[in-house]
Amino acid sequence: MIRPRLLPPCCVLLIALTSAARAEDWIGFRGPDSAGVAEATGLPTTWSETENVVWKCDLPGPGTSSPTIIGNSIYLTCYTGYAESIEEPGDQTNLMRHVICVNRTTGKIAWQKEFEPRLPESRYSPPNDARHGYASSTITSDGERLYVFFGASGMYCLERDGKEIWHKDLGDGTHGWGSGTSPLLVDDMVIVNASIESNRMVALNKLTGDEIWSVPGIDRCWSSPVLVDAGDRQELVLNVPRVLTSYDPATGKELWHCEGMPDGYLVPTVTAHDGIVYVIGARQNTAAAVRTGGSGDVTETHVEWRVKKGSNVSSPTYLDGYVYFFNEKDGIAFCVDAENGDVQFQKRLEPRPGLIYSSPLAADGKIYAVSQENGTYVIAAKPEFEQLAVNHVGDPDGDPVRANASLVEADNLLYLRNDEALYCIGKVETAAADAARTR
Repeated sequence: MIRPRLLPPCCVLLIALTSAARAEDWIGFRGPDSAGVAEATGLPTTWSETENVVWKCDLPGPGTSSPTIIGNSIYLTCYTGYAESIEEPGDQTNLMRHVICVNRTTGKIAWQKEFEPRLPESRYSPPNDARHGYASSTITSDGERLYVFFGASGMYCLERDGKEIWHKDLGDGTHGWGSGTSPLLVDDMVIVNASIESNRMVALNKLTGDEIWSVPGIDRCWSSPVLVDAGDRQELVLNVPRVLTSYDPATGKELWHCEGMPDGYLVPTVTAHDGIVYVIGARQNTAAAVRTGGSGDVTETHVEWRVKKGSNVSSPTYLDGYVYFFNEKDGIAFCVDAENGDVQFQKRLEPRPGLIYSSPLAADGKIYAVSQENGTYVIAAKPEFEQLAVNHVGDPDGDPVRANASLVEADNLLYLRNDEALYCIGKVETAAADAARTR
C-alpha cells in the first residue's frame, strides 16, 4: 500500500484542512484563466524535505500532469509498467495509466483508476519521451466531472469518484516527443488540441463526448488552447507553428491569425491580460504581444511588440504589467515590460538549473519555476532581478527526481508534483490560520 509521509500529529492538528471546507479550486492547466497566477498570501519562499512540508504522498508512478484541485480532492495522472527507468524501459505492452485522487486534508490516496493504453504508443527513446513520459496532460473539470486526455488512448469523462461516463477516440497518431496538450472547458464543450493524434483541434460535447467541431491542419503543436476575453466576444487562442491563431469557440471558425512564430513546431501555451495575448515560441526565441479583436491577417495591425527572446517549452506568465518566462534549456529568467516589450532583466539562475519544462507560477510577490532535476527556483516578481531561493525535496544523497509539472496553489498552500511524490507545501502558521477559518 502506498503511504504518505506525515508530519507529527500535533502539527497535523494545527494545519489540517477540515473535510467539510470548500477549498479554493485550481482546475486545469495553469489554473484560473490558464494564467498561472494565484491570489495568495503567506506562501513560503523556502522549503525542503524537512521544512514547510505539510504532507508528502508517494505516487504509484511518474507523470508530468499538474494537480487539479476541487474542494478537498486533488486529481492527477501517472503511468506505470513501461519507461519508468531510463536504463531498463521494459515492454510497452505493460504500460498502464492511472488517474489518482488524493485527499487534500490527509495526503492519502482516496482512489485510483487504471486505464489500459491504445497501443502502439510512442516508443520510449531517450531523451524524447524520457523527459516527460506518458501522463503529461493535466485534468480539467466542471466541478462535477473530470476530463482526462491520454493522447492516442483518447479523452475520458469520469465522475469525480472515477466512474467512466464516456470515452472518445481522437486519433491514433504518435510522435517521438509524445503527447502533452491539456483539455479546456468552454461552456458545454471540452476542447483539446489533438495535433499529434489527428492533426486537429477538437470540441466535444462535455456531457456525451459527441464531436461539435474540429479544426484541421494543426501539425507538430504541443500547446494548449486558451479562452481570452476580447471585450465584446470570447476568443479561443492557440499558438501553432509559424502563426498565432484565434477561433470562435462556438464554431471553431478562424477569427484572425498573426504570423511571426518562425519555428516548425510549438510547445508554449499563451497567456493573456486585458485583451492582449502574450506568446513565446520555440528555438528561434521569439516573444510577442498581440491585440485580440481583429479579423483576418493581423500581422501588420495588431502586434504591440516583438522581441527576440523566448522559450522552447515553458509558457509565459503575466503579473502587474510584466511578462515573466524562463528559457527551458539555458536557465535564463526573463522579465519583459508588457506594454512595450522592453526587457527588464535577462539573468541566469544559479546554480544553473538544467531543463525547465514546467510553466511558472506567479503568487505572493514571487515567481516560482520548477526545474526538471535541480529544484524549484524562486525569484521576486519585480522588474529588478532578485533570486530568492532554490528549494529541493527528496533524498539529498540520492539521484535527482524528475519534475516537469507546474506548481499550483490552493488556500495559500502550494502543491508540488514530481515523478515520485506529491507534496503539500506551506508555512505552518499560514496553514493553521486556514484551518481555523474553515472550522
